[in-house]
Amino acid sequence: MANLLTVNYKQTGKSANLNDLGMREMQARAYEARHAQYLLLKAPPASGKSRALMFLALAKLHQQGLKKVIVAVPEMSIGSSFKDTKLTANGFFADWAVQPSYNLCIPGGEAQKVNTFVRFMSDPNAKALVCTHATLRFAYQSLQPSDLNEVLLGIDEFHHASAGEENRLGELIDGVMAGSNAHIIAMTGSYFRGDAVPILLPEDEEKFTQVTYSYYEQLNGYKYLKSLGIGYHFYTRQYLDALPEVLDTSKKTIIHIPNVNSIESTKDKYSEVDYILDAIGEVVEKNMDTGIITVRDKKSGRLLKVADLVDDNPLRVGVQNYLRNVTKADEMDIIIALGMAKEGFDWPWCEHVLTIGYRSSLTEIVQIIGRATRDCEGKSHAQFTNLIAQPDAEDDDVKISVNNMLKAITVSLLMEQVLAPSVSFKPRSRMAPGEVAAPGTVIIDDTAAPVSDKVVKALENMDNIKAAILQTPQVIAPAVTGDPDPEVLGSVEIPKIVEKLYPDLEPSEVMTVSEAVHTSLGIQSTGGLFDEADLPEGAEIMVPPGAEGASATPSDTTADATGTGRTPVSAPDPSNPKPNRKFVLIGNKFINIEHLNVDLIRQINPFQGAYEILSKAVTPAVLKAIQETVVGMRSQMSEEEAVILWPRIVEFRKEQGREPSATSGDQYERRLAEGLIYIKRKAQERKAQQA
Repeated sequence: MANLLTVNYKQTGKSANLNDLGMREMQARAYEARHAQYLLLKAPPASGKSRALMFLALAKLHQQGLKKVIVAVPEMSIGSSFKDTKLTANGFFADWAVQPSYNLCIPGGEAQKVNTFVRFMSDPNAKALVCTHATLRFAYQSLQPSDLNEVLLGIDEFHHASAGEENRLGELIDGVMAGSNAHIIAMTGSYFRGDAVPILLPEDEEKFTQVTYSYYEQLNGYKYLKSLGIGYHFYTRQYLDALPEVLDTSKKTIIHIPNVNSIESTKDKYSEVDYILDAIGEVVEKNMDTGIITVRDKKSGRLLKVADLVDDNPLRVGVQNYLRNVTKADEMDIIIALGMAKEGFDWPWCEHVLTIGYRSSLTEIVQIIGRATRDCEGKSHAQFTNLIAQPDAEDDDVKISVNNMLKAITVSLLMEQVLAPSVSFKPRSRMAPGEVAAPGTVIIDDTAAPVSDKVVKALENMDNIKAAILQTPQVIAPAVTGDPDPEVLGSVEIPKIVEKLYPDLEPSEVMTVSEAVHTSLGIQSTGGLFDEADLPEGAEIMVPPGAEGASATPSDTTADATGTGRTPVSAPDPSNPKPNRKFVLIGNKFINIEHLNVDLIRQINPFQGAYEILSKAVTPAVLKAIQETVVGMRSQMSEEEAVILWPRIVEFRKEQGREPSATSGDQYERRLAEGLIYIKRKAQERKAQQA
C-alpha cells in the first residue's frame, strides 16, 4: 500500500490547551466573533465545535438580548454532543443546560416533536432546544420566519445544506435570513459538497462572518498524534481477497464496507461481515446483551472485541449503546460498518479507517478520516486506507472503474490541501505600518493598486475555490494521464472557475485571485511551507535572478518577473528583509516565499505526486487503459488553451519538420494536434464568414 500523503505534526498541545474561560484555541477564536449576527464556523472533527456553540449561545442569551437558542443536528446520535455541561467549572460565566422535555433527539414520531417545538417557541421559561435537521424543517412549516425573531439558530454539520433549489434546509436558511432578525451560527467540519453545489449563494455568504480553524492547526496542536497517512490499495477480483493485505488487526480499526448498490459490493452485506470475521480469526462468542463479538486473532492469538454495525436487527441498538459507553482502549478493537460510524461518531482510540470502494462525496471522506484523527494517549499515527478496484484493461466497463479511481484521487488531492499547513494571503495595503505577517502568510504586493474587498473575500474563501477546481474533470484528468500543463491550469482552468464563483470580479482581480490559488495549490502539494530552521541539512536554496541579497525590493523579485502588469502574488518588504522566513520546495530546491513569482509558480505541477503514486501502483497496461479512457473524458479544446499552445505548435513544427499528430503515442503531441485542429477550424469559420 502506498501513501499518497503523509503529514507529520509537531505535537505543540496548543489545540487542547484551555484559556481562563475554559476554551480551547478554536473555541476562543470563535468567541471573539460572538457579536456577529451570522457566523460560519469551519473547524475539523474533534476540535470542539459543540462546546464553541455553547459559549456563543450563552453570550447571546445573557449579553446580547436574544431569547432562545435552537440547535439542529443531522441525526439523533449527535444530539448528545449538546448535553448539559458545567462550563463554570473552568471559568465561564454560565453553564449550558437543556430541559429534558426540549431535547428532541430521542425516538418518537415527528408530529409529536413538531408540537413540542411549537410549544417551546411560546414557553417564556424555555431557553434551549436541541433537535434534528428534519425536525427543524418540519416545525418551520408550522411557523413564520418572523417567529424566529430574537432567536439563535445553530446549525451543526452545515454542509448538509446547499443553495440548490431542492435543498429544504438551504431554503429554510434563506427564509430565516430574509424574514427575521434571528442570529445564525453555522458549523461544519467539511465545507465541501460532493455534488459541487455551493452551500450558500455568494450574496448570502458575504453576510456571514467566517471563523476558520484548519485541520493542520488542530492536528499540529495535539499532544500525542505525530502523523497522518492517506493511502490507497488497488485490488483485482473481489475486495474480500485483498482485505488481509491491508487489515492490521493490531490497530484499532473501523472497516467501512461498500454500499450494496456499488460495483465493489458482493450484494450480500451479511456474508461480507462473516468473511471479514473469518479474515480476522476464529469467532469465540457473541454477547447477546451487547451484541459484541469476541474473535481470536489468527495472527497473534489475542481475543479481539468486534462490533457489527452492518446487521440492522434489534441487537444493533445494544451495540450502539455499548460503543457510546466505551471508556478504555481494550473495550473495543474493530468496528465493521456500512452507513454508520462516520459523521459525529467518537471513538478516540481509532488508529485506522479502512474504507472499501470510492466515496463520491468529499464531505463523507473528510468525516471518515476524522474518525481516526482524535488525539489519544498511546496513538502516534492515524491512517486512512481506501481499497479500490483496479480497472481491468480488458473490461468493457473500464470507463466506470477509471471514473471511480479518478474520484478517489480527487479526494486525495483535496485532502492534501486540507491537511497540509495552511497558507494564507494578505494584501500589503491591509497591513499596519511595521506589522509582521503571521507565519505561513504570503504577502500580495498591492501598494500601487490596492485590491478590493471582493478580492480579500475570495482569498479568505480559498478552500471553496480549491474544492471546485478539484472536482473539475478538465483539471483532474491531466493528473491521471501524466500530462498536466501548469500554464493552462494557471491561465485558463483556474481563472474560469474563479470567474464562475465570483462573477463580480474584474478580469485583473480574477487573475490576482487565480495566481494566489495556484500558489497555494503548489505550495501545499510540495509539502507546505518550511521554517528556515527545519530545512534538511545541505538543502539547496534557490535564488531567482534579480532576487539576490536581503535588500531585494518588490520590483526586483516579482513585478518585473511577471511581465503582466497584474498584482504580484508575493513580494518582500524592504523595511523588514527577513520576517518569518518560510521556504517552499520547488523541484529539489527550496525558495523563500518572499521570492515567489508567477513564473516560478507556473513551474509547479500540483498533481505530480498523485500521478507518481498511481503509475507505481498499477501495471503499464492498466495505466495505459486509464490514460486512454481519461483522455476521452477531457473537455473539448478551448480558445484560451489553443492560444497558449500555439507557440508550442510552431516550435514543434520547426523542430520536427511536421505537424503534431492526433494519433501519436505521445500525449503531449496529441494535445498539440488538438490545438492545431481547433485553430484551423476557427480560421476556416472566419474565412467563411468573411466570404
